[in-house]
Amino acid sequence: MKRSLFGRLWPNVTAVVLFIGLVFPVYWMFSTALKPRNDILSENPVWFPTDITFENFKTAVDVDHFWSYVTNSLTVTVLAVVFSLVIALAGSFALARMRFKGRRGFIVGFMLAQMAPWEVMVIAVYMIVRDTSMLNSLVPLTLFYMMMILPFTILTLRGFVAAVPKELEESAMVDGCTRPQAFRLIILPLLAPGLMSTSLFGFITAYNEFALVLVLNKDAEAQTLPLWLSSFQTQFGDDWGATMAASSLFAIPILILFVYLQRKAVSGLTDGAVKG
Repeated sequence: MKRSLFGRLWPNVTAVVLFIGLVFPVYWMFSTALKPRNDILSENPVWFPTDITFENFKTAVDVDHFWSYVTNSLTVTVLAVVFSLVIALAGSFALARMRFKGRRGFIVGFMLAQMAPWEVMVIAVYMIVRDTSMLNSLVPLTLFYMMMILPFTILTLRGFVAAVPKELEESAMVDGCTRPQAFRLIILPLLAPGLMSTSLFGFITAYNEFALVLVLNKDAEAQTLPLWLSSFQTQFGDDWGATMAASSLFAIPILILFVYLQRKAVSGLTDGAVKG
């Protein structure tokens, strides 16, 4: 009985400990953003803020070109995700459904591209962008972010496409659908969970990227939110209240996207079900 109780208890205890360990930094970030400066710099940690202030958020938002940072980040991130999904849908369908010479090498190439650290290309990318007079532009950022997330998107969607039985597509074509219609009406709804997961991964990857925009875009009006996060430094040190407030604001779009895509992924599983 004791062993059985222990066997049921330890997974739950482990899950609770891991949950606390993962959630506490997020809680500390949001709570610090609401604390006055004295509480933040106090030798005794203030675990639960009582004297709540929104001055840190005001400081974070009042930074010059704040709305340019927001617009640029959302623009390049959304465009990169959309372009990568469009290309990946065609590429993953070809890799999963078609047999052609060099297919295995093609897949291995995508895997190698996914494993290779993209930082090694920063110098080459900078030289290309400089020589084409596209520094301080959002176009190179969008294209590079798309290339960053495209291999993962194609490989992930390929698994989802391969999991869809070919008989469903063939039955639709027998009933009069063309191949594009069968893909749009039958396969695409069943790919909803894969589209949601890859979109979330791509959004987080592009949204958090820091090094490339730092190298390519020196103009503040062409920079993105990760550089905004690094701007809260004074001659007296870091403004931790503003930094935590900025980090909280920075995380909100990802949290909203996660909640939205999680609901859509579940509905996609239901809408794509086939009734006998």
